[in-house]
Amino acid sequence: MRAILRRPIVTEKMTTLQEKRQYAFEVEPSANKIAIARAVEKKFNVTVLGVRTVRCKGKIKSQMTKKGRFPGRTPDWKKAIVRLKEGDQIQFFENV
Repeated sequence: MRAILRRPIVTEKMTTLQEKRQYAFEVEPSANKIAIARAVEKKFNVTVLGVRTVRCKGKIKSQMTKKGRFPGRTPDWKKAIVRLKEGDQIQFFENV
């Protein structure tokens, strides 16, 4: 079985959501909301109240940067935004 959680998404927008106890992860595209919630609860020992998912399309890379006949593109991926119970939090960086 493939790992459901691939990596946390740490951007400026996601950092502001952390104040509302919401955290974003890049997840396996075939994972459903129940499996994502269980994976987060098991890995970080928190209680998940809700999960929202978004399928993000890959970007098309320019013909000018690559040689060849066809332009390339980055792969499609899936993002999950997880809402935690009051009082729970996830520390991505220990020394911050």
